[in-house]
Amino acid sequence: MAFDISKHNLVPKHTKVSDSEKAKLFEKYLIGARELPKIMKDDPAIAKLSLKGGDIVKIERASKTVGMTTYYRAVVEE
Repeated sequence: MAFDISKHNLVPKHTKVSDSEKAKLFEKYLIGARELPKIMKDDPAIAKLSLKGGDIVKIERASKTVGMTTYYRAVVEE
C-alpha cells in the first residue's frame, strides 16, 4: 500500500506553471529560472505532476498572518 504524500495536511499545494504564466512571472520579477530556488524532479511532493527539468512549480501555503502565500521553484533533474 503506497501513501500519497501530496494528500498530507502539512504538504502545501504544488502545481505546474503553464508556459504563459511562466513568461509573466519572469517578466514581472525580471528573472529567469536560474534565479529561482530549486526543487528536485523526484521530490515526493511533485512526483505525480510528471515534471521535467526546466519546469516551474507553484507552491501555495496557508499563512495565519497573510492568508495565502505563493512560492515558485525551478525543477532540476539532479
